[in-house]
Amino acid sequence: MKRRLVVVGGAGKMGKRIIALGAADGRFEIVGAVERQGHPDIGKDAGTAAGVGALEVAISSDFPASADVVVDFSLPEAAEATIDYCSKNRIALVMGTTALSAGQRERIKTASRKIALIYATNMSAGMNVLFCVVGKVAAMLGADYDIEIIEQHHRFKKDAPSGSALTLAEKICQATGRDMDRCISLGRHGKEAVRQEGEIGIHAVRAGDITGVHSVVLSTMGETLTLNHAAHSRDGFAGGALRAAAWLAEKGPGQYSMADVLGIPNAG
Repeated sequence: MKRRLVVVGGAGKMGKRIIALGAADGRFEIVGAVERQGHPDIGKDAGTAAGVGALEVAISSDFPASADVVVDFSLPEAAEATIDYCSKNRIALVMGTTALSAGQRERIKTASRKIALIYATNMSAGMNVLFCVVGKVAAMLGADYDIEIIEQHHRFKKDAPSGSALTLAEKICQATGRDMDRCISLGRHGKEAVRQEGEIGIHAVRAGDITGVHSVVLSTMGETLTLNHAAHSRDGFAGGALRAAAWLAEKGPGQYSMADVLGIPNAG
């Protein structure tokens, strides 16, 4: 049985790839493509806009009457409408929008009591494997190893540092007993910028059309170990989101993770 899929942010770059891959995926029927009011693509066929031919589903600022699962890769200001729609109609939700506020994350937690829900800063399988192992590597190497995180994205990305960079830092802090609020140094600068013991530096690069590169540098006197993930295109994220959507549509209420989808340990 095909799952009825709605894509929020359906006219965006990620949304179009999710629609394109979802249209070719026998597990789904695209029933909605939601965009903000006033978007120039409102009224266009979602499949035509995504480059895969007409799907007879118009891009709209309104949600459809019913669906089985929603994938949201839009903007933080649109998140609450998506959460409310899914909660009201008991529809599973895959939320991939980053830079959500603490209040919005709390609303996600509340919504998970009614619906099956995944909120993840990165949907790619490879990146979630890195989330799984990065803390373990840091703990094994020990306190003598300095840790720096460098994330690279295209020039149009709004938030910095990336949600994935923060998740990497969070996993390291969990595994090594660091207080994340105290140990993070964002974009070190100034005449007195000497590294402090135990800190984790996070550095954001915004250039060209870089899809996404995350590097974790663990270095001590004498050697350096670098863990690196590079996205070749948006398809890794889109494919991961669809994998999550198909998995989530079978679950009862609760907040799940990409680690649950992939069947890998959820610890740092």
